[in-house]
Amino acid sequence: MNEDKQVPQLTEDEKKLFEELMPEDLNEILETGVNRRHFLKLMTLAGGGMLMAQSAVAEQVLTRPVNAPSVDYVPATLENGVNVSFNVNGEARKLLVDSRMTLLDTLRERLELTGSKKGCDHGQCGACTVIVDSRRVLSCLTLAASCEGKTIKTIEGIAQGNQLHPMQTAFLKHDGFQCGFCTPGQICSAVALMDEAKNGEASYVTKDVRKKSGPVQLSTEEIQERMSGNLCRCGAYPNIVAAIQEVHSGKPVEQIWQFVG
Repeated sequence: MNEDKQVPQLTEDEKKLFEELMPEDLNEILETGVNRRHFLKLMTLAGGGMLMAQSAVAEQVLTRPVNAPSVDYVPATLENGVNVSFNVNGEARKLLVDSRMTLLDTLRERLELTGSKKGCDHGQCGACTVIVDSRRVLSCLTLAASCEGKTIKTIEGIAQGNQLHPMQTAFLKHDGFQCGFCTPGQICSAVALMDEAKNGEASYVTKDVRKKSGPVQLSTEEIQERMSGNLCRCGAYPNIVAAIQEVHSGKPVEQIWQFVG
């Protein structure tokens, strides 16, 4: 155990709260602090109406930062472990991972970059789309070990600091999302799509795939085809297309949605 690690000290009231409601976790909490599992368990008890008598103390616990350090895996806990080094959102990272671990699980579970979503886990919905060496990939079908030495960009790395990427701004303007579950994959796919069009890469609806005549002017049909691998369960497709058209053309696109009534 790292002797330099500071564990938040519980007050006497907080200790009494955990002793009454979660006695089986008390020793762990005193040793390592409150982690996400403890937090969720306490939230469940709150939802069940079991914190009425301790509401003030519970609020104190629930509003303090959750102590959840990243798990540091060691070879003994892994089968077929391999070391992988890559650049993620501008930061060099080196991890020991199971050789069968997908890039999606590595990003979410090891690097805590949870923007990329696990939807179908079969490469059919596009919610897990990230950009690897400027190409969009389905991270649920990509092995982390195959990304050795590569540059990866997730939705967390699309913006520049507090400055949103033009695609993110356009999605907000045109209401290109509703529940937001597929949005990280949609935006990553759309950003990579801009580079594909700039490079003149063909799609299924390209009239002559043998003729490469420079950057592609994206029509509505082109955008729909090129984004067809990203599914939106809320049906925000027209808004997504409008957002991409605006970024691609550099000109404002009229908002197509209207308020009812």
